[in-house]
Amino acid sequence: MKDFEKEKEDFIQYIQREKNFSENTVTSYRNDLSDFGEFLKERNLQGNPLDQVNRSLLRDFLVFLKRKRLKEGSIAHKVFVLRSFFKYLLRKRKISSNPASFLSSPKRKKSLPTFLTISQMESLLKLPPKESFWGLRDLAILELFYSTGMRLFELANLDLSSVDFTGEVVRVLGKGRKERIIPVGKEALEVLKNYLSLRKGTFEGVSGMNGEAIFLNRSAKRLSARSIRRIVKKYATQVSEDRKTSPHTLRHTFATHLLDQGADLLAVKELLGHESLSTTQIYTHVTTDRLKKVYKKAHPRA
Repeated sequence: MKDFEKEKEDFIQYIQREKNFSENTVTSYRNDLSDFGEFLKERNLQGNPLDQVNRSLLRDFLVFLKRKRLKEGSIAHKVFVLRSFFKYLLRKRKISSNPASFLSSPKRKKSLPTFLTISQMESLLKLPPKESFWGLRDLAILELFYSTGMRLFELANLDLSSVDFTGEVVRVLGKGRKERIIPVGKEALEVLKNYLSLRKGTFEGVSGMNGEAIFLNRSAKRLSARSIRRIVKKYATQVSEDRKTSPHTLRHTFATHLLDQGADLLAVKELLGHESLSTTQIYTHVTTDRLKKVYKKAHPRA
């Protein structure tokens, strides 16, 4: 299995350095390939396992995944990663043919994004205690998510230099390290200012403080994406019965509320940093579905 592990790590370095994939994406690729590596190990293949991967073996892997009752989305992602991995190996001439070229992803069940209503969002923003420094930090996180619609890793990587308080914009590095500039609401900026004004005094005397990162933990280090997710979930589950609430829920909420108020779809696409308009169009289904419910409830001849 040494050959597989070496090629796997070479591929991971490739998507990190040349593709500039985010940390979360790289982690998911590594996990998916590790799962395939464990499958190969269980087969007790002799020699270089990569030379023995064929269509039959890959079909067996898909059956193995289905027996584990993985969701279609998880299987589809593993298929995509395998196709990318073997395509990379073929290009590097590590293999003579691509055994994964025939693989097709299972059809994913289309699910509409979950979001919070305006009243739920207002209740959410009242939860963090403003009189506490840590409550103010949490409120600044929630306000920024709702005001900008940025992704979790984008917010986690924000530095002090990322925010232009005068211009009322924030600069983020999105997928593929593509930079975009997002407007920020006055209320979010005001909360962020209050948080930052107390930050220096709170961490005075703490050695090793990360002076660049906006959001810090109790050790004065950059707050991790995992911690931010936990913070959002702690508050969001108090206003929503959906236990799957996450920072992405606030991103969905941002987009849905904009479109509800008549925002242009192309503008929302740019704000979210989507590559394709079709990705943004899912939010039109959300708003249309709600309009239909309102119509059926209110119109006498609906």
